[in-house]
Amino acid sequence: MTTTQDPYAGSRETTEGRIYTVTGGDWDQTFGADPHEDERLVVNMGPQHPSTHGVLRLVLDLEGETVTKARVVIGYLHTGIEKTTEYRTWVQGTTLVTRMDYLSPLFNEAGYCLAVEKLLGIEAPPRAQTIRVLVMELNRIASHLVALATFGMEMGALTGMTNGFRERELVLDLLEEITGLRMNHAYIRPGGLAQDLPEGCVEHIREFLQVMPERVTGFHRLLTGQPIWQRRLKDAGYLDVTGCVALGVTGPVLRAAGLPWDLRKVEPYLGYETYDFEVATADTCDAWGRYLVRMSEVNESLKIIAQALDRLEPGPVMVEDKKIAWPAQLSLGADGMGNSLDHVRHIMGQSMEALIHHFKLVTEGFRVPAGQVYVPVESPRGELGYHVVSDGGTRPFRVHVRDPSFVNLQATAAMSEGGMIADVIAAIASIDPVMGGVDR
Repeated sequence: MTTTQDPYAGSRETTEGRIYTVTGGDWDQTFGADPHEDERLVVNMGPQHPSTHGVLRLVLDLEGETVTKARVVIGYLHTGIEKTTEYRTWVQGTTLVTRMDYLSPLFNEAGYCLAVEKLLGIEAPPRAQTIRVLVMELNRIASHLVALATFGMEMGALTGMTNGFRERELVLDLLEEITGLRMNHAYIRPGGLAQDLPEGCVEHIREFLQVMPERVTGFHRLLTGQPIWQRRLKDAGYLDVTGCVALGVTGPVLRAAGLPWDLRKVEPYLGYETYDFEVATADTCDAWGRYLVRMSEVNESLKIIAQALDRLEPGPVMVEDKKIAWPAQLSLGADGMGNSLDHVRHIMGQSMEALIHHFKLVTEGFRVPAGQVYVPVESPRGELGYHVVSDGGTRPFRVHVRDPSFVNLQATAAMSEGGMIADVIAAIASIDPVMGGVDR
């Protein structure tokens, strides 16, 4: 016996109990073919497809091999991170936001912490700011290498994939040495950093700087001059500056259309205005140009890293204000990151006041003055903006993120409609969306 009038959901009683049935009954109305269009075919691509750059679903209208309409369906990786931050302290929020765009976690941490610091009216110490730039540019290289590797996989250039992930391992080894983790670091904290650079780390980064330029040259030898690679990318996913601006598209997609818009230059933060680097651009407005821009940005990030190492000066990596800075002295040990043994002895055996302060600050958190701010940073995919609202409490009232992958995906239809279905793969890969950021 049906107990609901909904044509797409019903229930019936059985000997096993009530059975509910839900159907996709709106397919014909939403996506189904018009009976007067005999040549029109509506197909699903994803979210399990290996070439949709993650758990992304595309609904494509086809006439033969030509795409007449493209729709993007998201939400398969939804995490609710923004809402969850409202139930955590300001410091705990770092652990959450780092998991949004999981290929550029340090940019999430930096954007969030810069917003919190702006509300607090403080600045991280100079050494902490330099190290932030250092780890973010390392992260930018790692992210672009994943973009290159997945691009290669989706285009059928499997050596590009294996080489891209091989070089990324070099960066992840460095980030693990610095932060204790390969991803989701929670290394950048409100007021500074979790801990200073470990001994020997600077030398290891300099060794990386010696190796990496030759590896980038190897990518150009492998792919850039390859006729098949060029034919798959050139004129695929076309979107000019007018289209990018209309859709809010930023990052390599916008710069490949010829507009040198990079927040590190136009709205600098963390002292980026004092670094010598170029904004990589192209004028092709297609997937080919976006590939070239990302390759150029790897070289520019190497230049920034070298400059950051040269200007590292001794000093604290956390603000001196003990009402904000955690009373922790973290260090990396054989069992991971944690309080140094000397500090544990101090708070547990020598100073009851230090122990109480530690307990209160960690469990309750510090208060942030009421207000709201918006702070953008230039992530590997474009403008990553944090709109953070405080009501004066120990938790964020609201954290809303302008994720570049989410905004840039709007360009899918403009890039794909009128082209071949094979070019949809190139278009999506050239956007380089990360669904963790889209579905946050």
